[in-house]
Amino acid sequence: MDTSERRAEDTAQHPVLRKVLIDLSIMVVLGVLLAVMGPFGTFQMPLPVRLLYWVGLAVVGYGCYRPIGALVTSLGPRLDLPEWPLWVAACLLASVPVTLAVFFAGQLPGPFALPTFDRFARTYPYVLLVGSGVTLLFHQLERRKAVPVTDKPSPPEPQGETPPPPAARFLDRLPAHLGSDLFALEMEDHYVRAHTALGSELILLRMRDAVAELEGIDGAQVHRSWWVARDAVEDVKRDGRNLRLVLPDGLEAPVSRTRVTELKEAGWF
Repeated sequence: MDTSERRAEDTAQHPVLRKVLIDLSIMVVLGVLLAVMGPFGTFQMPLPVRLLYWVGLAVVGYGCYRPIGALVTSLGPRLDLPEWPLWVAACLLASVPVTLAVFFAGQLPGPFALPTFDRFARTYPYVLLVGSGVTLLFHQLERRKAVPVTDKPSPPEPQGETPPPPAARFLDRLPAHLGSDLFALEMEDHYVRAHTALGSELILLRMRDAVAELEGIDGAQVHRSWWVARDAVEDVKRDGRNLRLVLPDGLEAPVSRTRVTELKEAGWF
């Protein structure tokens, strides 16, 4: 296997890295297009300066707004908070460094100075509007990609024969090297991390869609960000009112307080 094929295989095995590289490529192309067009009075700049200005702002903006999705989808479930207030707070926070970057980029090639409060206050709303809009667009595109394709209806079974119970569809998504002994799913951004006896892997799928494909496996979604197979629970840790399920390989899955009674009645602990 040559170097290019090895790199392609490594990238395919790391979906998050692949997604970041694709997003950065899109932002660089967008920055080049804006540099050629020269909007907002930047056409007076020399072309090399315009390229540095717009490509730099596109990359800096992506670097500031990109972690928002990971922050919201990981912090929200852990704190049992709704997503939209976290999205608003994250966009408000991420727009601060991007606004400063706009001022510094406008001072190319130097010298550089901090903006006054009045200038910052006038520019910040525009940066917030544009940055939040692009972030929302990327978020919606990711959610559309995560929706599984609807399976075609199966042909009817001949009457008089009892069909075997269908295998959980999610198991077909697991790479061959992970096997099929699934014991937990953990939500990470717009992915779920599938934990099996042989390792773990990220799969581009929303948690609720993954859980819907696990019919036939004895398990439960014990938290907004965790699904656990019942026979994988090795112990239960209690810390006041908080419960955590101890799983193989030292993993611990938090139990949402709203699910404690239901799981207790079902004999989980």
